[in-house]
Amino acid sequence: MDRQILLDIHNLSLDFEQDSKKHRALNGINLHLHRGEILAIVGESGSGKSVTSLSIMGLLPKAHTHYGTESRIVFHSKDGQTDLLGADEATLTKIRGNRIAMIFQEPMTSLNPVLTCGEQVMEAISQHQELTPSAAKAATISLFEQVQLPNPAAIFDRYPHQLSGGQKQRVMIAMAMSCKPDILICDEPTTALDVTVQQTILELLKTLQQQHQMGILFITHDLNLVADFADTVAVLYQGELVEMGSVESIFKQAQHPYTKALLACRPALYSKGDPLPTVADFLSPGSPTKTIAPRYEQMMETSTEPLLQISNLDVWYPTKYNLLGKPVDHYKAVNDVSFEVMKGETLGLVGESGCGKSTLGRALLGLIKINSGQIMYGDTDLTKCDRRTWQLLRKEMQLIFQDPYASLNPSIPIGEAIAEPLAVHKIYPTAKARKEAVINLLEKVQLKAAHYDRYPHQFSGGQRQRIVIARALALQPRFVVCDESVSALDVSVQAQVLNLLNELKESFGFTAIFISHDLSVVRYISDRIMVMQQGKIVESGLSSQVYSNPQSAYTQQLIAAIPKGIVA
Repeated sequence: MDRQILLDIHNLSLDFEQDSKKHRALNGINLHLHRGEILAIVGESGSGKSVTSLSIMGLLPKAHTHYGTESRIVFHSKDGQTDLLGADEATLTKIRGNRIAMIFQEPMTSLNPVLTCGEQVMEAISQHQELTPSAAKAATISLFEQVQLPNPAAIFDRYPHQLSGGQKQRVMIAMAMSCKPDILICDEPTTALDVTVQQTILELLKTLQQQHQMGILFITHDLNLVADFADTVAVLYQGELVEMGSVESIFKQAQHPYTKALLACRPALYSKGDPLPTVADFLSPGSPTKTIAPRYEQMMETSTEPLLQISNLDVWYPTKYNLLGKPVDHYKAVNDVSFEVMKGETLGLVGESGCGKSTLGRALLGLIKINSGQIMYGDTDLTKCDRRTWQLLRKEMQLIFQDPYASLNPSIPIGEAIAEPLAVHKIYPTAKARKEAVINLLEKVQLKAAHYDRYPHQFSGGQRQRIVIARALALQPRFVVCDESVSALDVSVQAQVLNLLNELKESFGFTAIFISHDLSVVRYISDRIMVMQQGKIVESGLSSQVYSNPQSAYTQQLIAAIPKGIVA
C-alpha cells in the first residue's frame, strides 16, 4: 500500500526581482514528501534549497518574488488539499507552526534574546492550541523532556545566551514539535555543530519522526551527513533538480557529475597532501570518472627542531568573586598543557566547543593573558615579552579567523585591508609597491587583480575565506593559527580552501596549528593531531595513527560520531 503524500511540489519555478531585473532561483522543481519519510534536499549555497523551504512556508517577500504560472505546492492534510502558493495569509498562519513547522539554521538568531526559552515555546503552543497558561507551561516542560534537555524546569527560565549551541537547537526542535506537525522542515539544523552534538540532534529528530510519523524535509549542503538519516535524496544544482533517488542508489550509483563531485570532495577519502577534487573538476570537459580515491596513509616528514615549546600552560577565567572583587573560583579553559610544534609541520588541534582549543590558539599569539606556564618561540619566552617585542613578533605570527565576514571591515575594500599590515610594518616603501604585492597575493589565493577595490559583501563565503588567508600571509609569517577556518563552508569550497592552504604552505614554508572540531578534516591537513577535552590534551600522535587507532575513549567517541556515509 502506498504511503500518504503530505507535500506535492509541482514544477516550482521562482524568479527574484531586483532593480527591475529578474533572477531565476528555481527552475521546474518536482518533489513529493510522504508520511513517515525523510527527504533530504542537498546542494551547495545558492542551489535553491532554502528558497524551496521558504516557499513552502510562504516566508519569501511577495513584492520581489515571482512564481511560475504552473507552479504548485500542495499540502495534503486531513482537511483536504491546500495550494500553499495560492493561499491567503490567514490560511498560511493556521498551517505554519501548526501542521508544517520549521527548524531554522541558526538557533541563536532564530530565538528571541529577550524572552526565556520557555516563554517562546509557550507562545508557539498558545497560538494554535486553547490551553491555560499553566497547561501550556506543563506542555513546554514536557517537550523539553522529550528533546532530552537537562533539567527542563530550569531551562524553561533560561535565556538563549545561557544555553550551548546544541541546547538552543533542541529548544528550536521542541518549539517546532509543539503542535505535532505533519511536516517538519529542517534547514541546515546541524551546521557548525560539534560532531557528537550533530549526531545527537540527528538521532533525536529520527526518534521524534518515528514516534509521530512525520514527513521530514531535511536541507543540508553535506551529502555525507544524510547517509544514515534520510530515506530519499534530492540533489539541487543552480536551482534545478539534477538527481533524485534512495540514499543507497545516490551513494553507490550516482549519475550526475555534480552528485559525483559532492561525494568525491570529502577529505576523509584522501591522504594528506593529495589534492582534493572540486565541483569544477567534474563539471568541466575531461572530468574525472572516479568518484572515490583510494585511501592510504602517509608518515610525517617535517623538522625535528621545535619552533614552539609550551610548558604547563594555564589559562583560567574567573567565575566567582568575593566581596572585595577578587576571584575565588575559576573556569580552567586551558589546564596544565604542554606540547611542542615542530618547524614546518601542521599540528591539528581538535575537540568539541568549549574544550579550550581556540583559547589555546589565542594564548600562543599573545591575544589572551595566561595564568601560568611558559611559551618558548625559538629562544624567546613569549610570556615575558613587552609590548614592543610583541609588535615585532606580530610579523611572524598570524591568525586566520573562523568567520571571515566578521573579521573584515565592511567599509574598507579588501585590497586596502590586505595592504594595511604591510603599511603598519613598513614592508614596502610606497603605496604603489604595496598594491603590487597585494595583487600578487590575491592571485596566489586564486582571486583577481580586479577584486582589489571590491568590498567584503561582494564576495562569496569561500572567496572571503581566501581574502583573510591572503591578509594573514601578507607579512610572510613563520607561524599561523587557523581557527575553524573551513567549518561552515560548502564541501566543494572547503576542498578548494584546503587545497589552497596546502599549496601556500609549500610556497611560504610556514608552521601551522589547524584548529577544528572536524577530525576528518584535521586528519587530511595535519601531520600530527592533538585531541583536547575540558582544557587538557587527552591524546596526541601522527594524524594517521590517531585517526585509525585512537587510544582515548574521548577520541574514539569523536571518530564514531563522524558521518561516514556509504563508502563503495
